[in-house]
Amino acid sequence: MPQSVLVDCDGTPVDVAAIEPFVAAFRGSVVRSGDAEYDRARTIWNASIDKRPGLIARCSGLADVIAAVRFAREHGLLVAVRGGGHNVGGRALCDGGMVIDLSRMKGIHVDPRERRARVQPGVLLGELDRETHVFGLAVPAGVVSKTGVAGLTLGGGVGWLARKHGLTCDNVVSFEVVSAEGEVLHVSADDHPDLFWALRGGGGNFGVVTSFEYRLHPVSMVLGGLVIHPRDQATELLKFYRSMTQSAPDELGTYAALMHTPDGHPVAAIATCYCGDLAEGERILAPLRAFGSPMVDAIQPMPFPVMQTLLDAAVPDGNQNYWKSTYVRELSDDAIDVIVSHADQATSPMTAVLVEQYGGAVSRVPASNTAFGQRHLEYDLGVCTQWSDAADSARHIEWTRNFADAMAPFRTGDYLLNFLGDEGEDTIRAAFGTNYERLVEVKRRYDPTNFFRVNQNVKPHPAPIAG
Repeated sequence: MPQSVLVDCDGTPVDVAAIEPFVAAFRGSVVRSGDAEYDRARTIWNASIDKRPGLIARCSGLADVIAAVRFAREHGLLVAVRGGGHNVGGRALCDGGMVIDLSRMKGIHVDPRERRARVQPGVLLGELDRETHVFGLAVPAGVVSKTGVAGLTLGGGVGWLARKHGLTCDNVVSFEVVSAEGEVLHVSADDHPDLFWALRGGGGNFGVVTSFEYRLHPVSMVLGGLVIHPRDQATELLKFYRSMTQSAPDELGTYAALMHTPDGHPVAAIATCYCGDLAEGERILAPLRAFGSPMVDAIQPMPFPVMQTLLDAAVPDGNQNYWKSTYVRELSDDAIDVIVSHADQATSPMTAVLVEQYGGAVSRVPASNTAFGQRHLEYDLGVCTQWSDAADSARHIEWTRNFADAMAPFRTGDYLLNFLGDEGEDTIRAAFGTNYERLVEVKRRYDPTNFFRVNQNVKPHPAPIAG
């Protein structure tokens, strides 16, 4: 087993004598190579990511985060920040440097009178939903309960409730942030408004967020679930999905999926969540339930936290993952044909191809209001390739890339930040769209040395744009 020593950004090992005072004063736990907890501490959901940090600082609270940032800065360390660890690109880890691990910071305080929740960065969506649901309230956040609130929010945050209540980042009232200098900033529309703008969709470029304050919405019971059809009905089902979503009310969030059943049968499905009056939801969803001859119709009233768990089984811990994603101009017949034909050739039965609808409240926020600028686009295609044996990686990755290339005639050139894997600078720039240059200015102001760069990075001194 290779050993991983702590090294600075030049590859020079950090003297053990310099590490010990930091470890002694740290309230949480510090994990190093050779420790019994090391391999578990460096493991994240995506098994394709195998990185060996020199030091993992599991923070217990704000003071630990400050200490970790200052220690890393003093010794010139590469730093990754881990919240829920659910980013497909593995940006929660780094080789040789320090991981500032926030996963044990799980405080949640709900104020039902003000409809606010203050949440620490290690909280997962299911944990947040459990606390807010007691009061019949919810944060619009995601579709998988194991997702971390921190990365989801900083990248924008789509989910079942987005069409009605906006993105997760649209519902942030304030942040507590540890800056690249190790200083604590309270960030809101009134305090550091430029940073407040950038944190809502700009990723982890600007600091370690140690607290999120969210606006809550009255959501308790929803009408949701899956309708599943045989795969040979996929083309017609996607055309129906296109028609249904074009006239959908804001209360209706839907995803279409080409996937396999647990026993390996290829199917086409629509997953849906209606967050308004349940009787009206029954009327709205009646055409979906009447379409074709579904194998399964599991739509039913359920508590919103249950809705958030319906897709958990599709993204288990421990699988190899490689994803591609792109917004499409429209869900045309030709685009549907390409989607179905490539999905039918999927190299792994664990793979899911998703068509996600946005719009609604998301599209009514001006693109310049937050760093998340892809407000005008309706559909995102996600190719979520999963497999179990690392020896098969090349085959599955090649299929995924070929699928993405085949979608070139239909894509807009825009990307959803939280779906990005190993893409380069041009794709990251495209994901920020017209907000990119403004993000560069905020980066220069708050992190001019690019201390926080293990992320979808905005460089403070970008290279000139060709042409």
